[in-house]
Amino acid sequence: MPIRIPAATKTEVFCFGAAGVSAFAPFYMMAPGAEERIARQTVKWAPRWERNITFFKSPVERSIQKVTPPVARTVQRVDRKLPLENVAKRADSRIKKNFDILGIKRT
Repeated sequence: MPIRIPAATKTEVFCFGAAGVSAFAPFYMMAPGAEERIARQTVKWAPRWERNITFFKSPVERSIQKVTPPVARTVQRVDRKLPLENVAKRADSRIKKNFDILGIKRT
């Protein structure tokens, strides 16, 4: 009985394609003339990318401005709750104590 392999989904095809591109990119960069080809493609596509970026720029900026205050408050709240300073001081004292036990001179 032959084994049936299901058809790849769009996500699988995308993931395998991205993996292939990222795996073979270093070899492409080592090939002779790669810099010239990349420069040619950049000259061709950069203006189009810059035009298309403007569609996303202002909505992203607005959403970042909306999200920034709650994120900043959350970070401050977490900083107040976590005893990071005490943990750092204890870790430092333990490291110094171990240096003294091992006879390592600190600078």
